[in-house]
Amino acid sequence: MKETQKSKSPRLIVSGGGTGGHIFPAIAIADAFKRRHTDAEILFVGAKGRMEMDRVPKAGYPIEGLWISGFKRELSLDNLSFPFKLISSLCKAKRILKKFKPDVVVGVGGFASGPTMRKATSLGIPVVIQEQNSFPGVTNKIVAPKAAKICVAYDNMERWFPKDKIVLTGNPLRNNVVTVEGKREEGAKFFGLDPQKPIILLVGGSQGALGINKGISAKLSMFKDVDYQLIWQTGKFYIEQAQKEIKELGLEDKVKPTVFIDRMDLAYACANVVISRAGAMSISELSLVKKAVVFVPLPTAAEDHQTKNAQSLVDKDAAIMVKNDETAEKLLPTVFELIKDKEKICKMQENIAKFARPNAAEDIVNEIDKIWCIS
Repeated sequence: MKETQKSKSPRLIVSGGGTGGHIFPAIAIADAFKRRHTDAEILFVGAKGRMEMDRVPKAGYPIEGLWISGFKRELSLDNLSFPFKLISSLCKAKRILKKFKPDVVVGVGGFASGPTMRKATSLGIPVVIQEQNSFPGVTNKIVAPKAAKICVAYDNMERWFPKDKIVLTGNPLRNNVVTVEGKREEGAKFFGLDPQKPIILLVGGSQGALGINKGISAKLSMFKDVDYQLIWQTGKFYIEQAQKEIKELGLEDKVKPTVFIDRMDLAYACANVVISRAGAMSISELSLVKKAVVFVPLPTAAEDHQTKNAQSLVDKDAAIMVKNDETAEKLLPTVFELIKDKEKICKMQENIAKFARPNAAEDIVNEIDKIWCIS
């Protein structure tokens, strides 16, 4: 059987999505697999109406969509349709698997990964789980006993997964985002800032972060008395409010608001301190670019996993954490205090770098290859 697999083009399904934190590592794995196996056939399976249905084709891969969404923990009419969506998705996932005949299925989390991985295991197709967070989702915990390998980004995951299946690989990243060496001046010029003065970078995710935005607004006037500068990714819902506040305070030269940052490499390159949510991919990127960071975990994240993610770094003196409901009072004062302490910044940079896994995508492909001995 192995010789047959070696003699034909490898076929891989990558399933999951819903957020950039699932989609970008999925694409990074597919890219690494394609670099190694140029004749590979790769198909994505996502959830209809979610961002993967747009982002994946733009990355050059075909995608099939399942009619699936999450089950809301609070009372909601949407939950009435969940059983029908689940049955529909399981049936379609089975049809996709039988038609495409993948050698391996990789599940990266998100709504579509559950039905796809569950049907794959029932059909005897090997499954590799890529778990980004320090606290795994329900689907991955359910599928884990039948998975061939579980690639994780944090230590001590045997609390959730079978120890003999765990491989510590880290989270796969987009190379164009984390290539920052020697780009500080270019980055400062790109954002219209002075590279000789400290720069704070605020990233709140693709939609922005309301709690962080409000925290910045509450103390925005603090920038009037310092030489610090701010790149403020507001998201589309807060950009007008931010622009209005900046203009009223006369801070146009110091504070640069933007809906979304396309050149994250330049933003990271010129930042002295970063304010960020504590999603797994943000942490992986910040570890690789070695930035001092103040995390504001999203309190509504499933199982409060962002707080757990951030705490794992705080415990190693690799980051600082401010609670979402304390941003108005503590966020900017905490950041300003950190900027003044160059020794602490250097220590945090040194410690966060220990969390970096620059070869994660290749290491995950190594595990995929071992399953059917393509390498």
